[in-house]
Amino acid sequence: MAIERTLSIIKPDATKRNLTGAINARFEESGLAIVAQKRLHLTRAQAEAFYAVHAQRSFYGELCAYMCSGPVVVQVLQGESAVTRHREILGATNPANAAPKTIRKDFGVSVQENSAHGSDSPTEAQREISFFFAQTEIVG
Repeated sequence: MAIERTLSIIKPDATKRNLTGAINARFEESGLAIVAQKRLHLTRAQAEAFYAVHAQRSFYGELCAYMCSGPVVVQVLQGESAVTRHREILGATNPANAAPKTIRKDFGVSVQENSAHGSDSPTEAQREISFFFAQTEIVG
């Protein structure tokens, strides 16, 4: 298996409820290392640029507004098959459909307020990581 990197975002609903540590513990317990991390408050322009792939979808405006509604934690996770492993730990996008003991099942409130974002492919992970981090900020 290959060592990969993926982007993880702890969303505003989770940071508001002080779940950053609990969520990160799940990543680390599953063998993923946090090799870069920032807490920030996205601007509308940043959210729109990051989620531009969804610009034509009906939920785009709501998603961008939500992602600007409070602080987020953006981070790079590294480990074997990190993209797939991270998404398994997150669970299904809709918390109601997520498997037991996943982050979205345990902490998610709704499809939008599902506590965390994860890259969906290695290619997308590279794009997303470079959106938030310079190579010199990643220490793993």
